[in-house]
Amino acid sequence: MPPPPTEIEPIPLSAVQHAVYCLRQAALIHLEQLWAENRFTAEGDVLHAVTDKGGNRHGRGVRRVMSLPLSSSRLNLTGVADLVEFTPGPTGEQAFPVEYKRGKPKLHRADEVQLCAQALCLEEMTGKPVKEGALYYAETHRRVMVFFDTDLRALTENTVTALSQVLLSCQTPPPTQQKSRCRNCSLYDLCRPKSFARPVKVWRNSMIDQALGTP
Repeated sequence: MPPPPTEIEPIPLSAVQHAVYCLRQAALIHLEQLWAENRFTAEGDVLHAVTDKGGNRHGRGVRRVMSLPLSSSRLNLTGVADLVEFTPGPTGEQAFPVEYKRGKPKLHRADEVQLCAQALCLEEMTGKPVKEGALYYAETHRRVMVFFDTDLRALTENTVTALSQVLLSCQTPPPTQQKSRCRNCSLYDLCRPKSFARPVKVWRNSMIDQALGTP
């Protein structure tokens, strides 16, 4: 086996969302290059087809940029924001990211973390704080405001760190058997959590042993 890499390619913003939902799912997609479509992913593709056209629009003093490329060298992130609204202010334009999602608001925080990761990229790119953004859900036709508070920022950065460690290790985490999330996952048949599940503690211990060089 070749040694694990010491550096990794920039992490897609979408991978951060996958990692919050399930770190194993993120590894299957972005490490093992596995993917499977289901109704939810197909609906999401249709929704994002509109924003992928890009372009700038102005209205009521707000500059709206669709499909804006984003990056963060500090967090090693890259991706594209569905929409960023720039509002004029006394110190220049203020960025407000908007992410389009199918369905309705969810019980987990994966969507919020993805949006927060976009905000962190925008802060690094513009040099100005981004305090809030919004998630637009197609089923409800409403925006949900998201405030990038200390807890959400910490969750986002911790998720990026955990995902970076997984990608560097080149090892896919074991299944965690989260029934509600597994049931809606497009990778369920590829993941087979019931067949390959083993205690997460064992996997974590092996990762620690590798980091410490324990035989």
